[in-house]
Amino acid sequence: MKMRISLLLCIAICLCFSACDTGPKKYSSYTFDYFDTVTTVTGYAKSEEEFDLLCGEIFDMLSDYHRLFTIYHRYEGLENLCTVNELCDGAHRTVQVDGRIMDLLLFAREMHALTDGRVNIAMGSVLSVWHEYREAGSNAPWAAELPPMAVLEAAALHTDIGDLILDPEVGEVTLADPAMTLDVGAIAKGWAVEMTARTLEGRGISGFVLNVGGNVRTVGKRADGKPWTVAIENPEENEDAPYLEYLYLSGESLVTSGSYQRYYEVDGKRYHHIIDRDTLMPATRYRSVSVICRDSGLGDALSTALFCMSEEEGRSLVASLDGVEAMWVYADGTRAYSDGFAAYTVKP
Repeated sequence: MKMRISLLLCIAICLCFSACDTGPKKYSSYTFDYFDTVTTVTGYAKSEEEFDLLCGEIFDMLSDYHRLFTIYHRYEGLENLCTVNELCDGAHRTVQVDGRIMDLLLFAREMHALTDGRVNIAMGSVLSVWHEYREAGSNAPWAAELPPMAVLEAAALHTDIGDLILDPEVGEVTLADPAMTLDVGAIAKGWAVEMTARTLEGRGISGFVLNVGGNVRTVGKRADGKPWTVAIENPEENEDAPYLEYLYLSGESLVTSGSYQRYYEVDGKRYHHIIDRDTLMPATRYRSVSVICRDSGLGDALSTALFCMSEEEGRSLVASLDGVEAMWVYADGTRAYSDGFAAYTVKP
């Protein structure tokens, strides 16, 4: 699997913070342990020891979400989405899950309704076929193949989110279709980032930025009271212009979905990981779609949904939501912006 990790936080623009020796200083830490991507935490603290302590708590929260939401790994004594997907005697069993899993699944149903099914965590049967072929093609490029359409169409018969049965009162989850599996890749990172950020805000902590594989969430402003400067990566590898836009954010999130982030090649053509539910193939209109909004979970879902919509449909959806803006980068490099996007851009 080829993946260009995008660390969208542009530290260089906001390095000039003047403070006395006892004032807060800026620190950063990163890890590759969660959600199969790079996680970076940047923030202000009075000492490195203070920052490391708080950063450790942030990493612990993200670790918990990773373990709960993964569909690829079981953990001893833990019911997670991997165990929800498992079959027992040919059927899915009813699983009592952690409240954080239930909250994610309820949010996923909301996103399914909001996006007219463009975000559908019940697409696991289809996405797992693509994952298998992408992994095989990445590991053996000379033998890379596309999934047969007949296989994809057969898998698509088992993607009805109505077969996701939730009982929030007792915390139970059941998949009514034995051939259905869940895949929360379109929302899990953003949701985990948002819940972690809200925990920090609830404790009165500010002056931090969480970046999990390009899902960026600012927590308050910088220590000098100025907004954070973040950037949208150029989907084309361009050393002279690595970023397309620079933005000022103070408590908002920036999420980008792109065809350049995870893909493999078959006969010289790239096939990325964002699958259009209508064609069962990678969506082809855009190179990337970026969303600004307060909620990183919403931003994660919307960036995927907009990637699979026409610009007209996407604009209509964005306009219906308060505090949401978007930028579309077409396959030919041209860009389109929602009406309020410019309010966040850094002026020359």
